[in-house]
Amino acid sequence: MLAGAALIAAEDTRVTAKLLAHIGARVPMQAYHDHNGDAVRPGLIARALREPVALVSDAGTPLISDPGYKLVREARAAGVAIVTLPGPCAAVAALTLAGLPTDRFLFAGFLPAKAGARRSELAELAAIRATLVFYESGPRLGASLAAMAEMLGDRPAAVTREISKRFEEAVTGSLAELAARYAEAPPRGEIVVVVGPPEAAAPAGADALDAALRAALARVSVKAAVAEVAATLGLPRQAVYARALALKDDDG
Repeated sequence: MLAGAALIAAEDTRVTAKLLAHIGARVPMQAYHDHNGDAVRPGLIARALREPVALVSDAGTPLISDPGYKLVREARAAGVAIVTLPGPCAAVAALTLAGLPTDRFLFAGFLPAKAGARRSELAELAAIRATLVFYESGPRLGASLAAMAEMLGDRPAAVTREISKRFEEAVTGSLAELAARYAEAPPRGEIVVVVGPPEAAAPAGADALDAALRAALARVSVKAAVAEVAATLGLPRQAVYARALALKDDDG
């Protein structure tokens, strides 16, 4: 497929040149990455309307945590036929190494570099009942793991790196244990952090249910209060509705 392309848009032409040499293909390349994407996209799309243009990432499946989606979106809008040939994906491969639940997971990409923004993003992710997958760099790993332990709770997790390469490694433990391990010893290579989902919350007691219902009923209708409290406490709506009616009768 690459050998038949008229042009290859590559994240790093030096990396792609090694692949082309390996398969014995000689195809012109154009660098395409975050820094030049806006400038070169129009030309790539115009070329793709006339002849085959391939998009290649440095490693793994194109468009996963790289700027390729903008090119695909605009090319499709211009009438270019899009064909995919996915490669290995580090996020999915890390899930297979981590030994954590895979029935539901969320790929969160790279966390923000600044501590405050990182904490805010983790706070938003804390309630999601799914395994979380992050990309990270070695120098930031210790700080990110410490922030995860603080904002997500001390969940089971895995730090995987150099997947499918000679020094592939998967280290498992709690977030606090992993944060301590990597605090002063940042690893090398491409890193994926996999974090298990939150534990199921204990069912709310009768007092908590009554307090939540009374607070909600003071603001909104019975129907809205029931929906709000059932969602917040994770209780069956029918049971919450019955208790709401009982409280209204008791309170007159």
